[in-house]
Amino acid sequence: MSLRKVLLLACASLLGVPAAPLAAQDMSFEAYLQLLIARARAEGVSEATLQRMTAGLGPNNRVIQLDRNQPGSSSTPGYPPLAPYIATHVDSVRIAGGRRELANWRSTLARIEREYGVPAEIIVAIWGHETAYGRVKGGFDLSEALATLAWEGRRRDLFSSEWVDLMKVADKGYSRSELKGSWAGAFGNPQFLPSVYLRLATDGDGDGRADIMNNSADALASIANYFRDAGWREGQPWGVRAYVPGGFDVDQYRTKLVAPVCPRVHERHSVYKTAAEWRALGIQPQIPLADDTLVTLFQPDGPGTPAWLLTGNYRVILEYNCSNYYAMSVGLLADEIAR
Repeated sequence: MSLRKVLLLACASLLGVPAAPLAAQDMSFEAYLQLLIARARAEGVSEATLQRMTAGLGPNNRVIQLDRNQPGSSSTPGYPPLAPYIATHVDSVRIAGGRRELANWRSTLARIEREYGVPAEIIVAIWGHETAYGRVKGGFDLSEALATLAWEGRRRDLFSSEWVDLMKVADKGYSRSELKGSWAGAFGNPQFLPSVYLRLATDGDGDGRADIMNNSADALASIANYFRDAGWREGQPWGVRAYVPGGFDVDQYRTKLVAPVCPRVHERHSVYKTAAEWRALGIQPQIPLADDTLVTLFQPDGPGTPAWLLTGNYRVILEYNCSNYYAMSVGLLADEIAR
């Protein structure tokens, strides 16, 4: 950064004036936007779409602030307890809402479950977690947010590609006012990124469109398609509560593998063993599991607290959001919705 920019930022801070965002590369937003437009044009996006999706476009300081405030990989030992998170995310409001939507969309969900092999309650639980069953989808102009993040540069490769993919979504006939979502570019009922939309969004009601913003049937089918693509195994639970005998040393069976993605998530799990092997060690699933089902033992809040045996389907939930807190709350919410 040049000395002039450093002095300008310092003066702005002292005067209480919000500093203009600085690009990772020394290029104006407008100049960088022209590069994005040229790339989208080269990938087949129409001129009409590019014009309406970029009219009056400028950088959004709030988006940059939110991005820079994201926590990095923590090196602090230990983890926040799971139980308080579950209490606030698997609450009576979400459970009642999920049961209501399960009833409202029963026939559609039954058809989707037959086609994709993903349980209706899992699909609805994702919907509830992501957007409170479609009520909270985000209000950021996606074109502005993604162009801002690409220009700012911290994760330029990701967000420049997502902006171009957003133009391809818009080229399907969606208005700019429809294409609103989170500051980081996720949108619609299932909060897909544009690249995920292009790859996995699907028509859930046979009208020829995959409108995850306005059409709940499309959104539910698209969530199911995401899970099938990620490897959901039909007929297998995501996990079951397990009895762990007193004095059992869970750490003795902790996995030694280092996951290349989200290592702090996976380092908390045990090695995989069959349900029969865990039973031989005294670990008893509270819901029957086939002897040959591979599961990992997870007791997040330590000895004497609830424990679970997690199947490969739990890792599919992690594909949606790589957080044990998220995945556990989705699984437990789904269980409550299905009761």
